[in-house]
Amino acid sequence: MSLSKNECPVPFDQQPLNEYLSLKKSWPFNWSTYKIQKYVYTILLIFVTLFISLGLLIFSIYFKKIGFWKLCFLDILIIDIILFSLLLRLYLGWSYVIKRLLSATVFYEESGWYDGQIWIKTSDSLIQDRLIGLYQILPLINRIKYSCWILILNTAINYAIYYLL
Repeated sequence: MSLSKNECPVPFDQQPLNEYLSLKKSWPFNWSTYKIQKYVYTILLIFVTLFISLGLLIFSIYFKKIGFWKLCFLDILIIDIILFSLLLRLYLGWSYVIKRLLSATVFYEESGWYDGQIWIKTSDSLIQDRLIGLYQILPLINRIKYSCWILILNTAINYAIYYLL
């Protein structure tokens, strides 16, 4: 899948297609590549795990000072912030890769001594990269965006309920 040295002077790890493949295999980023049911299940599993573990910590610290329901909503607010941070990290990682895939040029450093170079992609590699970007990564980015909006809405509702109690 990688381009030969004659076709592409960009080092193997800095080629956009290889960055995509390594990101797709890496730990939190592979969650966003799951089918929608498994993706939602994974987020719910993270939510429940954090709810129980953080809930026990919050309840042990603040139980005498704050009511039970306020503690539950406080726990959910904290979890929403953690999940939003995780989704933001996923969004930024995939956005970086899609930007490099869709671009007609690739900025790279060959030796690591800040000798930045720019390589203009061949038409074949540009077409391949753009197809991967548009049909593989863009749906993932949209899924992450929708998840972020749902979390923001959930946070706003929980915030309102927390201060109404």
